[in-house]
Amino acid sequence: MTARIFKPCKSSAQSGLAKTKQWVLEFIPSQAQDNDPLMGWNSSADLYPSQVKLYFNSMEEAVDYAKRSKLEFTVTQPHQMTQKIKCYVDMYKKPLLNH
Repeated sequence: MTARIFKPCKSSAQSGLAKTKQWVLEFIPSQAQDNDPLMGWNSSADLYPSQVKLYFNSMEEAVDYAKRSKLEFTVTQPHQMTQKIKCYVDMYKKPLLNH
């Protein structure tokens, strides 16, 4: 069984950083899901569901849990967020023409 440890990034629809503080351990499915022809439900023979996510306060806690549980895991480091400083007045300045 393989797990993925990562720190979720901010979604483009939100302006705050509410759900980006904790590290997440989620299981990578070993098999693809099949569609039931009668009901249209998704099913899989995988014992660990893909909906299970474990949250940790630090990466070290998540790695320790994965090692204690004897899971294979990969750690994805978060990207550093760059902040573009914008000035409200700059939107209304006229470009200077060099003549």
